[in-house]
Amino acid sequence: MKKVLYISYDGMTDPLGQSQVIPYLQGLSKLGYGITLLSAEKPDRFAEGKEKIGKLLKDSGIEWVPVPYTSQPKVLSTVYDVWNLISTAKKLHKKNNYSIVHCRSYIAAMAGQTLKRKYGVKFLFDMRGFWADERIDGGIWNLGNPLFKRIYNYFKKKEKEYFTEADHSISLTEAGKREIHTWKELNNPVPIQVIPCCADLGLFDYNAIDPHKLAALNTQFGYTEDDLVITYLGSLGTWYMLDEMLALFAKIKTKHPNAKMHFVTADEPQMVFAKTAQYGLNNSDIKVNKAARNDVPYYIAIGKVSMFFVKQAYSKLASSPTKMGEIMGLGVPIICNAGVGDVKEITEDTGAGICIDDFSDTELQRAADNLSALLTIPKSTIRNGALKYYSLQKGVEKYATVYQKLLQQ
Repeated sequence: MKKVLYISYDGMTDPLGQSQVIPYLQGLSKLGYGITLLSAEKPDRFAEGKEKIGKLLKDSGIEWVPVPYTSQPKVLSTVYDVWNLISTAKKLHKKNNYSIVHCRSYIAAMAGQTLKRKYGVKFLFDMRGFWADERIDGGIWNLGNPLFKRIYNYFKKKEKEYFTEADHSISLTEAGKREIHTWKELNNPVPIQVIPCCADLGLFDYNAIDPHKLAALNTQFGYTEDDLVITYLGSLGTWYMLDEMLALFAKIKTKHPNAKMHFVTADEPQMVFAKTAQYGLNNSDIKVNKAARNDVPYYIAIGKVSMFFVKQAYSKLASSPTKMGEIMGLGVPIICNAGVGDVKEITEDTGAGICIDDFSDTELQRAADNLSALLTIPKSTIRNGALKYYSLQKGVEKYATVYQKLLQQ
């Protein structure tokens, strides 16, 4: 059995770990790879979810080595976490002699780079996006602050090292891959496999929706068959553009008085309701609530359309919104925006919805004017698009192909 050390700075008790790490590793474990999973866990979530996640991973034949994630003091806590990941990875390698170290994003890659340099372990850099640029574009780091400018420059230097030293890299998007291959600092083209954020299309499947449960949910929220319910799935703020979504909803209400907006998010409802009046919207037409993961398909299925708008920025070239595959798997048409990874190309290729070019009044009006056409798209057409681009099985197979290449080198 070939042994793989997978390192993630995202926790497995985080929703992201459960949707975008564990399913892949379960698939790779079934293919015969011996997986050790080293992850940094946030104390509160770890205390709540460690038994459930621990059992899930053990039953899947995956050895889980959780270490604490620290958040204070800022910057120094990350330095400590990096040291902890590196020292733990070294100990695990001395014990298990891994063939591959698979690193999720930039912080984890610091440990993988160490194992590559020190022990010659094959290093797979799973970039997950232009991380340092995301910190700038998202307003998390301010380049006007000398400390953050230094940290940014440090990680941009590390980024080039990762692509140079990695035996293979993973990009979420073709757009990100194309951008990397323009970088003159690299000995391009570096080997990159594109694997988007895949979805559990067994869970997100309109064929698996219980009509009685769906009807009960519609009754719970007071929705009738005549209501045009539009959903939004996920967190709000930073990247996801609430104001622009409300502006579009206001235009839709003008043409479709029966329209309702339902935000499925763990964020506070007041984030939404504090803004509704400025768009001439009534709170009675909007609902905001969170849902357990297994219930999310039903909350999306109550909608006849789903929308998501993402901030257009350089770093978003390398982003693949997880929600896109999940929504498409349910056969629900989407309204989204260009300038985010391969979103526009996939939307147009699959015929899954409308992709606006920007957030101008003209483009928002175009989306509102074409909403009725979205309701005529067959569910099967949209789901087939999800199967083409976001199949978890295909994602696992692509990872396995990369593993095999590394093992043969």
